[in-house]
Amino acid sequence: MGFKLTVNSARRATRTLWLLLLVSLSVCVCVCRASSPQEDSAMENIVTEKKAEESHRQDSADLLIFIMLLTLTILTIWLFKHRRFRFLHETGLAMIYGVLVGVVLRYGIHVPRDISNVTMSCHVNASPATLLVNVSGKFYEYTLKGEISANEVNEVQDNEMLRKVTFDPEVFFNILLPPIIFHAGYSLKRRHFFRNMGSILAYAFLGTVISCFVIGLLMYGCVTLMKQLGQLGGDFFFTDCLFFGAIVSATDPVTVLAIFNELQVDVDLYALLFGESVLNDAVAVVLSSSIVAYQPQGDNSHIFEVMAMLKSFGVFLGVFSGSFALGVATGVVTALVTKFTKLRDFQLLETALFFLMSWSTFLLAEACGFTGVVAVLFCGITQAHYTFNNLSPESQDRTKQLFELLNFLAENFIFSYMGLTLFTFQSHIFNPMFIVGAFLSVFVGRAANIYPLSFLLNLGRRNKIRSNFQHMMMFAGLRGAMTFALSIRDTATYARQMMFSTTLLVVFFTVWVCGGGTTQMLSCQHIRVGVDSDQDNSMTIAEGPERRSTKQESAWLFRIWYNFDHNYLKPILTHSGPPLTATLPPCCGPLARFLTSQQAFENECQLKDDDSDLILTDGDISLTYGDITVSTDASGAHTSGVPAFAGAVTSDDLDRELTYGDHELVMRGTRLVLPMDDSEPPFTDPHHRLRM
Repeated sequence: MGFKLTVNSARRATRTLWLLLLVSLSVCVCVCRASSPQEDSAMENIVTEKKAEESHRQDSADLLIFIMLLTLTILTIWLFKHRRFRFLHETGLAMIYGVLVGVVLRYGIHVPRDISNVTMSCHVNASPATLLVNVSGKFYEYTLKGEISANEVNEVQDNEMLRKVTFDPEVFFNILLPPIIFHAGYSLKRRHFFRNMGSILAYAFLGTVISCFVIGLLMYGCVTLMKQLGQLGGDFFFTDCLFFGAIVSATDPVTVLAIFNELQVDVDLYALLFGESVLNDAVAVVLSSSIVAYQPQGDNSHIFEVMAMLKSFGVFLGVFSGSFALGVATGVVTALVTKFTKLRDFQLLETALFFLMSWSTFLLAEACGFTGVVAVLFCGITQAHYTFNNLSPESQDRTKQLFELLNFLAENFIFSYMGLTLFTFQSHIFNPMFIVGAFLSVFVGRAANIYPLSFLLNLGRRNKIRSNFQHMMMFAGLRGAMTFALSIRDTATYARQMMFSTTLLVVFFTVWVCGGGTTQMLSCQHIRVGVDSDQDNSMTIAEGPERRSTKQESAWLFRIWYNFDHNYLKPILTHSGPPLTATLPPCCGPLARFLTSQQAFENECQLKDDDSDLILTDGDISLTYGDITVSTDASGAHTSGVPAFAGAVTSDDLDRELTYGDHELVMRGTRLVLPMDDSEPPFTDPHHRLRM
């Protein structure tokens, strides 16, 4: 009996142990199932963090490539300048380095294929910009990066690497282009620009339109021939041909101008080329926007319609005038702020405000539907004409050096990137027939711009544009940053991709061949070099009839503008110019006295007007404003009352301004400042004085 009880007790204990074991296993399974999602989520977070870190390192390496390109370019530029090599400019050198790096990235580096990439097929009518994918009940968002061909499906990783070194086109328009365009307006030599203003406007406006339509018509004939021969793989309409004509009509002779400046080529030739390139960039941008805005009524958007053409012309005028007004308004506001505040006591704040107001002009114009290139260009001209005179000497130096540096870095960055995209861009379409037609069209379009307009302009110019100048301007029609930026902004269609690829080749050829042959072309055309602009101008202002040459050659429109600007705008927006009490009508007496008091209050600042209101020459200058006469010598300034004609600005004063624009004599209320530089010897006669 006792034995049976012992066996039963053992069986019960065994059953209890098995039951406990089963319960424990069940609990463990439940716990493991509960913790499995948390572990999977943790693993996913770790993988995501590793991918983010790898992406950060890759982005840093991509930026480092461009930094090293710029560094290498700068060192090679120093070597070229040290050895006096002029056959290749810094921009062409940057393009060569970009091409070499592009070849290495395209063919020398291959990223291992990621085994986690999964390719699945599904039928949709269009490619969505954002895709939501359901993976085991979790939704993931994917963003469209672009189309790849069927034979590149297995090279996704290499495509991703090349895509990362391909910047968003908006980076060029919003970050790299503004300092380049602003610097062009801010550093404009207004003396030579205004003396040739009529010719520059003719080349920039009328010449760019002529070039656009000539190139567009020739390319349309080329495209039609390609269709007949079966060489065209997509749609290419007449509006596309005109758009191509507009973007390649934007000249950028930075290489030629740099050599001109170094060799001191004739100032009129320099002014014509520089002025045309500054303005025709703006015209080309607005012209291309107007062509895109061409929308006839009906289903076919590529037929010719008079109303649609007139609407596009209205868009051109509206966008250009609106951008011009916005740029000038921003410059005027900045001038008023710097004049009527004490920001000049805090040079860092003054420079920061100047920089931000100038850059915001571009973004404001783009946000308002205008063209930022036009706005920031005329903002730069306005800032140089008015605001610069209100800045402290420290801020004047800072702003000049800052925008010069930004212009240098941005321009070389763009040219380096041009060389890089020749091999890293994913959608190149190189058509030999289209490329040959484009080169011929660009050459003919440039010739149709320069030679007929030069002939017409010479009919009314006293200082003729000689034939060797015309040949040099024809040769110097290089394409550069603006052409590239306009072509890369939209590469979605077959036509735009072909235009972008061809534009790259046009830029390369003009920069390397035309830019590199500038010195030889100058020698071939017998254009004199080593001419100092001030010395050359001083020779044309001798006594007698020749003394009026500069005055008579200046544009009549500028002469009218000069009188208005000198008598009214300069005293209001800057601390220079005649007293408003002498120039404004009697009905504006209180306002004139208030603004004149502001001028007199700021006389202690001793600001320097760099825009050549009055010019110091070896002879006496006699200018009067109302009943005020001001005389000065080395000891200071003195005023005395002498009745005279109010606000008189004689033609001799304008003559002197156009001639000696770099040596200024500035009047603030009743005080004069006589800045001198090292290029002009000081006066030896202590009794030499200036009466005003």
